[in-house]
Amino acid sequence: MSRDANLTCVPILAAVCIGLALVGSPPSAQSQTADPKGSWTLKAPLSAGRNEVAGVAFNHKFYVLGGSFAGEKYDVAINEEYDPTTDRWRILAPMPSGLNHLGAAVLNGKIYVAGGFTGNQHRNPDDSVFAYDIGTDAWQRLPPLSSRRGSVSVVTLAGKIHAVGGRPNQTDPVATHQIYDPATGKWNDAAPLPKARDHMAMVTVAGKLHAIGGRFGANEDNTGLHDIYDPATNTWASVPPMPTPRSGGAGVLYKDFVVVLGGEADKDTYNQNEAYDLKTGKWLTLKPIPTGLHGFGAAVIGDQLYVATGAKGRGGRDVTNELLVFSLR
Repeated sequence: MSRDANLTCVPILAAVCIGLALVGSPPSAQSQTADPKGSWTLKAPLSAGRNEVAGVAFNHKFYVLGGSFAGEKYDVAINEEYDPTTDRWRILAPMPSGLNHLGAAVLNGKIYVAGGFTGNQHRNPDDSVFAYDIGTDAWQRLPPLSSRRGSVSVVTLAGKIHAVGGRPNQTDPVATHQIYDPATGKWNDAAPLPKARDHMAMVTVAGKLHAIGGRFGANEDNTGLHDIYDPATNTWASVPPMPTPRSGGAGVLYKDFVVVLGGEADKDTYNQNEAYDLKTGKWLTLKPIPTGLHGFGAAVIGDQLYVATGAKGRGGRDVTNELLVFSLR
């Protein structure tokens, strides 16, 4: 596959969730529409393929942290930065300790990392919280989460860090919602998720949190639930669910859409690229990822959406070091 080539997929019928979210629906390989919008290009690959990473953007750079090398090492501490202007990656100071299924968010020039696992198949949960100062290329350890858990969704809202959901093991997700205030250095509890789940996509939009998809426990127990948290009232409210229930993908705010990409189920991966239109409150289908993918990092820089590394197969099968870029013009 050459770089900057326009990648296409043949659309076939996809599962659609109407009304309440379907649970355990089998993955559908492609798009729901005959002519989905957008295009994909391929850029410079990472130094090595990793799975179950975290990805964030800051100051026009893309950072991919942690993860696992399938079948080899499950506590990878790599911190890699991509510069779109040069199409090059560079290795920065590694995390104090390696983690997979970690959550990450950016606030005031620092990358905050919380939770994760140090073993495979959701083993050895961790409560670690780290902050990386991008300007000084240095890490510091912060007060831990209230419990050891991975697959935590971590986002920034109103100058604070929110860590939501997750799981301590293979089968028991939590509804826990904690808020870290950098000014006080303390974690406080907030309203829990309406239903415990993990492997969610979580995005901050206009002062509220959107928690989308995830799983209730077993790998096949996926959901399309879409809940919005309002910090002014400390409450959650449900809105139209994501059409394709899935977990293990990533979500970003891109243009006027909350975009959720990829994911996995019990036997396969998803290449779905679905967008919640913030103007209409409806979901639509965008150009699917060229292949099913999960456990990757995603972030938006300018008018492009970056997707890095992850596994094309279920679990840690067929890990890739590719960097894909989605554009919607």
